[in-house]
Amino acid sequence: MSGNERAPRGSRVIPRALAEGEIEVLGLMPDSSNDTLLARCHVEGEECFAIYKPERGETPLWDFPEGTLHRREVAAYVVADALRWPNVPPTVLRDGPEGPGSLQLFVRFDSSQHYFTLGTERADDFRRVALFDVIINNADRKAGHCLLGDDGKIWLIDHGVSFSDEPKLRTVIWEFVGEPIPDELCADLTGLATALEPGGHARAELRKLLAEPEVAATADRLGRLLALGRFPEPDPGVRPFPWPPI
Repeated sequence: MSGNERAPRGSRVIPRALAEGEIEVLGLMPDSSNDTLLARCHVEGEECFAIYKPERGETPLWDFPEGTLHRREVAAYVVADALRWPNVPPTVLRDGPEGPGSLQLFVRFDSSQHYFTLGTERADDFRRVALFDVIINNADRKAGHCLLGDDGKIWLIDHGVSFSDEPKLRTVIWEFVGEPIPDELCADLTGLATALEPGGHARAELRKLLAEPEVAATADRLGRLLALGRFPEPDPGVRPFPWPPI
């Protein structure tokens, strides 16, 4: 990957090879419920590795519309990009060798580390993760979806079961319940709320990826979070933890 990159909607950059390059599938990633393929992307001497999740490889779910999980992966990046945290690898929609799907920049990481090993020393990072998951209504925040990259940053993956317009938040990160949201994070959330208003750039991007009720529900969740001013408790009647937890 070279310095020849294009600026996306917010503060991040998307490698040109990811956005435009030829997609070469290298193999199937292990232990995935949906087709999750390791790929090499290359264009004019630039290359990067990526995770390719084709629509045709998605396992149907009773509580999410069929063929939409890859779009939810991209929608999570749109929100993180507009919010400027947490770290979700650049993710785009592409038409690849197995058909349309999401393509996410592969992050090199330490496989021995996850939320349960990192949570105490990186609490501020995970406060951001917890707030992000509330906004996107993440139904599957496992500890192993929080990666310690070789760059020392916490990276978040696997957001295919997010953005339902019904309460579904399931996460291993509940220890911040009742804490006031720090002022600097409230300021960032307020900026996101503006971007999610009708006519806002983030709302326009989400409307390309999600059903209209899901987009409206995202803005509503954020509004309720700001009004509450603290980390929320689990919704009543909703199983609050994913399985397995890692």
